[in-house]
Amino acid sequence: MKIFLAGASGALGRQLVPVLRAAGHDVVGTTRSAAKAQELQATGAEPVVLDALDADAVRQAVTDARPDVVMHQLTAISEPNFKNLDASFAATNRLRTDGLDHLLAAAREAGATRFIAQSFTGWPNERSGSAPKTEHDRLDPRPAKNSEQSLAAIRHVESAVSGAEDIEGVVLRYGAFYGPGTDLGPGGAMLEMVRRRQLPIVGGGAGVFSFIHIADAASATAAAVERGGRGIYNIVDDEPAPVSTWLPYLAEAIGAKPPRRLPAWLARPMLGELGLNVMTAARGSSNAKAKRELGWTPAYPSWRDGFGA
Repeated sequence: MKIFLAGASGALGRQLVPVLRAAGHDVVGTTRSAAKAQELQATGAEPVVLDALDADAVRQAVTDARPDVVMHQLTAISEPNFKNLDASFAATNRLRTDGLDHLLAAAREAGATRFIAQSFTGWPNERSGSAPKTEHDRLDPRPAKNSEQSLAAIRHVESAVSGAEDIEGVVLRYGAFYGPGTDLGPGGAMLEMVRRRQLPIVGGGAGVFSFIHIADAASATAAAVERGGRGIYNIVDDEPAPVSTWLPYLAEAIGAKPPRRLPAWLARPMLGELGLNVMTAARGSSNAKAKRELGWTPAYPSWRDGFGA
């Protein structure tokens, strides 16, 4: 098949292109940077330098490519600021609203039969119950201050794509990425925070994370090209875990000292409402649907395996 991959030079895109090529697909990959076009070409993709917010340029690029499948993997994330996520995600939120709409319209015009879009699972989950959240559970009806626009952008992606009637829309809710090219990988900002004991366990550390190795995210995305019906899929590993469990394990795995502990009241001014929720009340997610319907199994079924690697 021919695949138009918007966001091919990002952390996931760089993993995804070789996987798609190995599966026999032709890939047209976009980047905002002319300097990265050559890198894309070296991985086997046909590069296109594109401003994803330019509707006419997007339409031209997609209709010229005439793909069978269009993928939206567009982000522009600066270092996340949980005190004001909407500010740090402003560019990404535009890509998840205006950029998504431009790409979806172009996919329809080009005659693509399938559209795959990136979403996220973790802090958007409703903070209730103890079981991992499935795709049928609702998102947080009371988002933290300064995260409302970011959650609205995620809702837009999910409703516009999974609700499309004239193209088969698939939404992949990725868990927290780790591995090469991510913040939680070699040289990554978050890993350095753990190494320097700048990421503490807040309160009881009861916030539950669902992780996914970046290579497993790529393999799940490749599986979604040909398998699974329209709808939403959680792409996470098999073991949701509270901060109090995974953070000390990670510190030990990289040879760092154990993380410090901070009471919630002391951490609130530094983390804001959302950051406090993430560290103390977040809910993990279930991958049962993705494993069942995409025929996918993560190579790293637990973050314990991945962190060790």
